Amino acid sequence: MNHKAGFVNIIGNPNVGKSTLMNAFIGEKLSIITSKAQTTRHRILGIVNGDDFQMVLSDTPGIIKPAYEMQESMMDFVKSAFDDADVLIYMVEIGEKELKDEAFFNRITNSTIPVLLLLNKIDKSDQDQLEAQVQLWAAKVPNAEIMAVSALEGFGVREVFDRIIESLPESPPFYPKDQLTDKPERFFVNEIIREKILMHYKKEIPYAVEIDTEEFFEEDDIIRMRSVIMVERETQKGIIIGHKGSALKRVGVEARKDLEKFFGKQVHLELYVKVNKNWRSNQRQLKRFGYNQ
Repeated sequence: MNHKAGFVNIIGNPNVGKSTLMNAFIGEKLSIITSKAQTTRHRILGIVNGDDFQMVLSDTPGIIKPAYEMQESMMDFVKSAFDDADVLIYMVEIGEKELKDEAFFNRITNSTIPVLLLLNKIDKSDQDQLEAQVQLWAAKVPNAEIMAVSALEGFGVREVFDRIIESLPESPPFYPKDQLTDKPERFFVNEIIREKILMHYKKEIPYAVEIDTEEFFEEDDIIRMRSVIMVERETQKGIIIGHKGSALKRVGVEARKDLEKFFGKQVHLELYVKVNKNWRSNQRQLKRFGYNQ
C-alpha cells in the first residue's frame, strides 16, 4: 500500500481562522482560539494520522508588520513555513482584499508547490458576495485552487482535508503514528493559561504576558503544575491579580477545567504573577520562551 506524508502549512492574516481549521482537522484543541488578533505566537505542529497517510499541519502566527522583537520572531516562524511545505494553505476571510505583507504575497503567487486558497467564514456571506470574492482571488492568486469553507461551522472542511491528502507526496511517515504534536506538555499548559488571559483582559495586557510552567509532576491520578504569569510592569501585575486576587482566581479555575479535559485527569494548578521587565524586546528572554529559532 502506498503511503503519503507531508507538511501542510497554514498562513494568512491574523484572525482569519487558521487555528480553528487546524483544530477541526485534528479534533483536538492544539492551537488556542480567541477573537483577539495575534493569538498564535509560535509555529504549532499538529499531526493527523491515517492508515495510508500522515498530515503534519503547521499553524503559524497571523501575518503582521512587526513592531518589536517578539513580533519579528513571530514572522520568522511564518517565513519558515514556506521552506518545508508540501502543500500551502493560504487562508482569507470573506471581505478581505490583501495580505498585509507584499513579500509574503509574492512568495505565495510564485509558489511551485500546491496552494489551496481557502475562503473562510462563508457563513457570514451571501452567494453574490462569495462569487465576487472567488473572482477577486482567482485573479490575484492564479496558481491557487480556491475552496470555500466555514472552519467554525465545519462546512467544506472534509473536502479540503481530502484534497490535501490527494496533494501529498508519497513518503513514509515523519513522526510516530501515535504522536499528536511536536510540542511538550508544558507548552500546552502555557497556551491554555494564556488563552484565558486573552479572554478576560483588555488592551495591552494579553500581549505583554508570557507563561512559564516551572513545575509539571504527573502522578497516577493527578498532575501537579506550577505556572508563572510574567508581565512587563508592576501595574500589569495588579491588573492580572485583580481585587483580592479575584481575577487571577478566575483564570486559574477556567484553565484548570480545560487542562483536565486536555490531559484526561485531575489537575492541581498553582498560579503566580511576576514582573519581567520588557521581556518582549530582550533577546535572551525571547530565546528562553522559544521565539528565536
